[in-house]
Amino acid sequence: MRAEGILLDVDGTLLDVDDVALPGVVDAVASLVERGYRLRYLTNTTRRPRAEVARRLRDAGFPVADDALFTAPVAAAHWLARQGINRVALFVADETLADFAGFTRDDESPEAVVIGDLGSGWDAERLNAAFKPVLSGARLVALQKNRWWHSALGPALDAGAYVAALEYAAGAEAKVLGKPSPDFFGLAAQSLNLDNQRIVVVGDDVDTDIAGAAAAGMRGVLVRTGKFREDTLARAKRRPDAVIDSVAALPALLE
Repeated sequence: MRAEGILLDVDGTLLDVDDVALPGVVDAVASLVERGYRLRYLTNTTRRPRAEVARRLRDAGFPVADDALFTAPVAAAHWLARQGINRVALFVADETLADFAGFTRDDESPEAVVIGDLGSGWDAERLNAAFKPVLSGARLVALQKNRWWHSALGPALDAGAYVAALEYAAGAEAKVLGKPSPDFFGLAAQSLNLDNQRIVVVGDDVDTDIAGAAAAGMRGVLVRTGKFREDTLARAKRRPDAVIDSVAALPALLE
């Protein structure tokens, strides 16, 4: 498999649930850099700002600059600005508010309602607070629509479950800005200055990483780490271009 650019998922692909690099992955990424591949790092996490996720990667041994990391909040901020939207209601973790510093917070009459993963912070009252402005015409913006994630305590509901509830209740369709949105992958591709066809996406989620890569005209490599499940792969509508045990095997695949 030939490529010039590589988009690497973070959680479950490079790091485990304790933010420790998976075996052999740091050396593999270093090898890819030495061979001249252009790398970017992608994550759908909405609980931490970009700078903190980049620091996590550096602490684990990856030489990552902040601007080499693309997060769902960063993509959403780009999209909102392009749409001329300024007043937003933000249902995101407090730490992520920094990625929306250029917008005016308005919980009463926002132009857009932005939904991230609040974990245990979601309850009926908070969902209703998000629902009312969407019902009144505010744009529903989802930072991501993952069904679940692999937490330290095992599988846990992700933001997608709450986004789906709001869509159903308000009769609205969310604009999804994280993976698998083509807009998200396109933003990373632009930073590489490469055509999408010359980019490979590597991740542990067949629904977001692989399906998203295909929708963006990129090839997808699925790793058997993180949230990978054989039964999920068997049911997938979009098959990956390759399946490997981990990113440690990626240099050999690309050569």
